Amino acid sequence: MEPRIVTLPGDGIGPEIMPPALELLGAVGDFEFEEHEFGGASIDAHGTALTEPTLDACRRADAVLLAAVGGPRWDSTDPEAPRPEQGLLGLRQGLGLFANLRPVRPLPALYDSSPLRRERIEGTDLLVVRELTGGIYFGNKRRDADGALDECRYSVAEIERIARVAFGAASTRAQSTGGPPRVASVDKANVLETSRLWREVVSRVHAEEWPDAELEHVLVDNAAMQLVQAPSRFDVVVTENMFGDILSDEAAMITGSIGMLPSASLGSPGADGRSPGLFEPVHGSAPDIAGRGIANPLAMFLSAALMLRHGLGWENEAARIESAVDRALESGLRTYDLGGSATTAAASQAVLSLINK
Repeated sequence: MEPRIVTLPGDGIGPEIMPPALELLGAVGDFEFEEHEFGGASIDAHGTALTEPTLDACRRADAVLLAAVGGPRWDSTDPEAPRPEQGLLGLRQGLGLFANLRPVRPLPALYDSSPLRRERIEGTDLLVVRELTGGIYFGNKRRDADGALDECRYSVAEIERIARVAFGAASTRAQSTGGPPRVASVDKANVLETSRLWREVVSRVHAEEWPDAELEHVLVDNAAMQLVQAPSRFDVVVTENMFGDILSDEAAMITGSIGMLPSASLGSPGADGRSPGLFEPVHGSAPDIAGRGIANPLAMFLSAALMLRHGLGWENEAARIESAVDRALESGLRTYDLGGSATTAAASQAVLSLINK
């Protein structure tokens, strides 16, 4: 049976980068694609960023592929107004997606596109593991005439499960290097009670379940500095929701452009044994270039590769897409965000032409 993939083109450049990604997927396998409105597009059509039929379709799918969400068209200070980002949070909760994986591996062909000097980024190959459904983004919120409140809360169970994902990922990565698994846990334990709990729980999971791994605790402000000063020192970085959101976007610039980073959001299998993951580029909807045909589709392609690997277990097909992207860049492909002039269509064709070579 063909894998069923729900596609969510979303907003901004999303509808421009989704079709070439589906064409690329069609070159490596057979799929059943089911498209749904999402984010701002869904607000315009249905008054809400995520409808129940769309969520139900995602639950029944083998994987969900999202292009982009949001834009100034739907920005509002009215707390009652629907916002595109609510759809993303609702999808994460509805699918139980608690672990966000963001690989950061600058390609040698793009070393000179990075704002950091070549010698700083050479050898960087890190993975940010971000807790996705807890913390301040999902805490109680209140606003009145005198102020506002956003509550940050974490349970022991939430920290345990994301720590296990991080140590498991580090163990898998270590198999190719021959060294010990290495995890850097990022927190703000010198100030925040949630971070002190985070540090205690991560330390216990390490001691009880992965004693052979190397674990270091890094304060978030220090981690932010180290990511630009010496990013190659990190292997797997695990952290809470808001810190992970900020640090992974910072790490994205190591590659030369946020338009190069994919991500995977994963959960635990439900009662029916299903656990569809959500796969999306990090770059967002880029409304300033939407409709101009110059969006970089490569992060979308790499997100499709993560979907094949983590969502379907198709390692060979994932590697084929990643190899085609790498070789296209080595051959000189550069989109506008990378200092070149390749359009979305030209970049897509450059990768497609290499997929079977």
